[in-house]
Amino acid sequence: MKKRKLVVCEDTDHGTNKMMKIKILLTLLCGTLLLSCYAQQPTDSTADKMLVYQLGNGGWPKQLEDKSVVNYGAALTPELLAKIKATKDLHATFDNKATSREVLYLVKAYKKTQNKTYLSAAEKGLDYILSAQYANGGWPQYYPDKALYRSEITYNDDAMINVLNILQDIATQTNDFEVVNPAYIKKAEKAVAKGIECILKTQVKQNGTLTIWAAQYDKDSMLPAKARAFEPASLSTSESAGIIRFLMRMKNPSQAEKNAIAAAVKWFDTYKIAGYRFDRPSDPKTNIKTAALIADDTANTWARFYDLDKNTPIFGDRDNTIKTKLEELSPERRNGYAWYGNWGQKLIEKEYPKWLTTNGK
Repeated sequence: MKKRKLVVCEDTDHGTNKMMKIKILLTLLCGTLLLSCYAQQPTDSTADKMLVYQLGNGGWPKQLEDKSVVNYGAALTPELLAKIKATKDLHATFDNKATSREVLYLVKAYKKTQNKTYLSAAEKGLDYILSAQYANGGWPQYYPDKALYRSEITYNDDAMINVLNILQDIATQTNDFEVVNPAYIKKAEKAVAKGIECILKTQVKQNGTLTIWAAQYDKDSMLPAKARAFEPASLSTSESAGIIRFLMRMKNPSQAEKNAIAAAVKWFDTYKIAGYRFDRPSDPKTNIKTAALIADDTANTWARFYDLDKNTPIFGDRDNTIKTKLEELSPERRNGYAWYGNWGQKLIEKEYPKWLTTNGK
């Protein structure tokens, strides 16, 4: 009997060991399959690079620590990776489409590939966007860096409007942003409402009459402010066109929003420079290009900046002086900036009339 019991025990141990080996093999097999599936998961080379450039606070830089411009077309060499790693969170910005560009791209890349790392990075970017908004509803150019003009409420180059358009996409579940965690919808709605409050409050008034907007504002007083030496406190047409287009996205706009849009479009129509376009023709003798207004019966143009009170074009130079004529600028500034543009033409001719058909007068 003892011998028989011993045999039974040996058979049982053998069976247990066999089962353990099978479980281990199955675990290894499943792990291998999962890794294989992940390795075969669709990727996007640009999105992968955006993951590398993303800063610890969730934002993205426009320049690295050594002031080299972020370029997603560049190969990630060891030297470049070292520069990216050395770039501090203070470089996170909304300038030149930084952060908004990456969030937009990563959301689309996720929708195309279903690679969750892209969506996770985009949502981290959204957290950064939401954390950067001021209590008054504005966004700075940089966050958390407050040096120089970086803390000003910044419409310049559409920085704040690019952010608001993303948040409005989340709130309305449009333009691929339905893939974002639904928890962001309420946050986005609240941020957009505050942003619109800021927009309405910062629309410049002249003797009680609404006009358009400046490019940037003091974050505390909410009054127009200068930025770089050649960017004086002034009415800014390029940025105002973007603000109007954003306001026209609103469903069932309030009377205050309607008034803001109508007044701004009226200003654009009143101060258009008819019969001219901005160009840089070459001198036939020297082949040097010089910025100038060129007569063109089919065109309307606007100066980039207008005096806050007089509504006359002004031009800033690098020495902080303000000129009243383009020809008075130093050659470097005259030819190195978009001093005129047709920013209001489509608004007046097509977009505003179309908006009126839905929203009335």
